[in-house]
Amino acid sequence: MKKEFKYLDKTLLFTTILLFIVGLIMVFSSSNITAYMKQGDSPYTYFIRQLLFLIVGAIGSIIIIKIDTKFYKKISFLVLIVLTIVLGIILINGKVTNGASSWIYIGPFSFQPSEFIKAFAIIWMSCYYEFKSKKLNRWGTVIYPLVIVAVGVLLIFLQPDLGTLIIYLAGIAVVVLLAPIHKKIKTILIFVALLVVLLGGIVLFSSSDSLLTAEQRGRFDYLNPCSKFLTTGNQVCNGYIAINNGKLFGLGLGKSTQKYLYLPEPYTDFIFAIVMEELGLIFSVLILFAMMIVIWRILLIGKRSFTIRGALICYGFATIIFMHILVNLGGLFGLIPLTGVPLPFISYGGSFTLTLIGMISIVQRINIETREKEEKIKKIKEKREN
Repeated sequence: MKKEFKYLDKTLLFTTILLFIVGLIMVFSSSNITAYMKQGDSPYTYFIRQLLFLIVGAIGSIIIIKIDTKFYKKISFLVLIVLTIVLGIILINGKVTNGASSWIYIGPFSFQPSEFIKAFAIIWMSCYYEFKSKKLNRWGTVIYPLVIVAVGVLLIFLQPDLGTLIIYLAGIAVVVLLAPIHKKIKTILIFVALLVVLLGGIVLFSSSDSLLTAEQRGRFDYLNPCSKFLTTGNQVCNGYIAINNGKLFGLGLGKSTQKYLYLPEPYTDFIFAIVMEELGLIFSVLILFAMMIVIWRILLIGKRSFTIRGALICYGFATIIFMHILVNLGGLFGLIPLTGVPLPFISYGGSFTLTLIGMISIVQRINIETREKEEKIKKIKEKREN
């Protein structure tokens, strides 16, 4: 373990630890009122659950950073297929929550397979395109992984979980764009992808009565939310109130007023509104800056990687994290419709927290492999010089 720790990206490591600690504190601060007053549970309920997720994730990360990424090809494909099957089962027999059938319930915990499938799809596609790198001038070779992941895309679309769908498609798109695919094939794929997205949007909105619930349709009426305070704009407008309350320096940790049942689940998608209310604009900007450092380090590790799989995995993971931030804050600030995706490191949620820790751990493993390769090259050069 000492060897692995030596080669870890320390900036990425300590930044992610700091963000997870801030997130854990804010989960407690934003959830204690809801847990006690609305659900009749202990104020520490969500804090303890999130802490358990972080502990499980930390244990898993120790295992992940010891596994060579070349072994992910077969494992990731098997997991991807299993998760796709689970998505199909949930779509047929799953319980609808917040307008989408996308959750598995085990006792007091709930898990969202679509969070995991995003990461495993990127891992498998990256490994596949590396393994087939000399044959990526053939349509069949290039299209095969897209057909596999398209099944998951369709199932997420039908749930419907539009926020997860957007992020999933963005991650896949980046992997395809940056993979060493023949230029002509890649150009045609881009054109077809844009056409499919356009047609999908037309189908979605033209048949919204059958595909979307009334609650989901209402989310597209997102402009000027405070004029619709009693209907579709309630959550966003209460978020605005929280943000305005915080001003530059915040009301103080634990002193939010909007978490007193004004925001229905302030510890999930709207947790950043509570962060801004309690800690203020300046501290909130610092949190976002720390998130950008994480993305920057992941991209840097991808750029330095000696393998195609390492580079593509890093670029895909960085895209997922960035898109989560973009979609979450876009909904919070009323720039795009609400889609219900968590804010990385800060929001409560086991599925994405475990996925996020897993992604960061795999990136660290890629960095370890790169550093080991660099050490070998350095030793070879030294021997030649001597």
